[in-house]
Amino acid sequence: MPTITPVILCGGSGERLWPLSRKNYPKQFINLIGEGSLFQQVATRFGGSIAPLVVTGNDYRFIARQQLHEVGVDMAEVIIEPEGRNTAPAILAAVCHLAPRDPNAIMIVMPSDHHIPDTGAFAAMVETAATHLGDGQIICFGITPDRPETGYGYIMLGDGGGAIMPVAAFTEKPDTETAQFFLEDGGYLWNSGIFMFRAGELLDHAADLQPEMLRVVRNAVENSAMDLDFLRLDPTAWSEVPSESFDYAFMEKAPLIGCMAFSGAWSDIGDWQAVAREQEADDAGNILHGAAHEIDSKNTLLWAAKDNQVLTGIGLNNIMAVAMGDAVMVADRARAQDVKTMLAKLKEGGVYQAGSLERESRPWGWFETIAKGEHFQAKILHVDAGGRLSLQSHRHRSEHWVVVKGVATVVRGDQELVLQMNESIYINVGDKHQLRNEGEGDLEIIEVQTGSYFGEDDILRYEDLYLRE
Repeated sequence: MPTITPVILCGGSGERLWPLSRKNYPKQFINLIGEGSLFQQVATRFGGSIAPLVVTGNDYRFIARQQLHEVGVDMAEVIIEPEGRNTAPAILAAVCHLAPRDPNAIMIVMPSDHHIPDTGAFAAMVETAATHLGDGQIICFGITPDRPETGYGYIMLGDGGGAIMPVAAFTEKPDTETAQFFLEDGGYLWNSGIFMFRAGELLDHAADLQPEMLRVVRNAVENSAMDLDFLRLDPTAWSEVPSESFDYAFMEKAPLIGCMAFSGAWSDIGDWQAVAREQEADDAGNILHGAAHEIDSKNTLLWAAKDNQVLTGIGLNNIMAVAMGDAVMVADRARAQDVKTMLAKLKEGGVYQAGSLERESRPWGWFETIAKGEHFQAKILHVDAGGRLSLQSHRHRSEHWVVVKGVATVVRGDQELVLQMNESIYINVGDKHQLRNEGEGDLEIIEVQTGSYFGEDDILRYEDLYLRE
């Protein structure tokens, strides 16, 4: 089998899966279906011995690296985009990074939010595609449609057969009538958003089709800098990059486009209807997740995200309800695509829950706000083994820490103390302090803040293992 480099695009925010998916912890990092998160599933799709190249945003770099470590994929390279510029520049950045080392490298580009349970069939398809990849060819991968789906793009197949089929045209998300025609016609496949090509040959295509994009992306790669174990693209050059999809910038313009059909199960988990299709329903078509219960309902999705929060439905029909600790979404299942519209309305109103979960990830672990008032805020701090918060101080708040699990090493001013379970310490306003977990197990702290302001920008860092500003 030819050597293949997987490229994982990991920058989306999964807005149509709100309120479960938020900008600060999007759907690809959530354990939705199958073993591990969607991102972990794609990272291990070819086995742990093949190191992928990951392209992600600054906000997700530590989450991505931690999740890769959890599944034993420690040799992956991670490229950081200074800001999202759609799929074409992200893919081109990966190509510009890899091509100088191996212009003949076969790259397969995959989104990070696909669920493909039959990894054996997928690997066999990829091997066949790599074997038949023609000179200068770009291969897309199509899925045989089983419904008139309006949320996917479509590939119109041309005349001719063989392992790699010719492509006549691409169509973006159609209306229902057009999607029904595509389904009945039989000559159309869903566009999976997965692509294969040789690195050097895509640079040749870019020089012909997107010379300006190639110039600025190449400049951003050549002026990139290592930041811990991440490759950070140059932000000044990247700010000039046009925002375009790979389909529009390359697939609709390049010659020698081929398509390979995948007959196995596939879903991009794009909205709540897609999630529902992957769940087991009862005889009435109801899908219950977590602490959810119903009576006299049918075709209804009830998703309770927290075990200590009970969600109930009575006499519901074709409803979806998703309950988080800080937000609840209730909608007609036929309106799943409109979740994104509601989210836009929340953003316009400055609603905090539009983009952030109660639990926020950090490179040292996570914290979750459990109570707040005008002059106080209470959090759970979870520090992974070996993790440490920055050496810092606050201008507007004091903190009281109580150890509830593990052993804490605490720096306060000139002191360094070790606190066992049930022991506590007080940090006054302005005190330099640091929390470390030097044990082998997890550390959990209950933190009670008191003061006049509790924003995360009230942190003055003096030292930081993770080089954050």
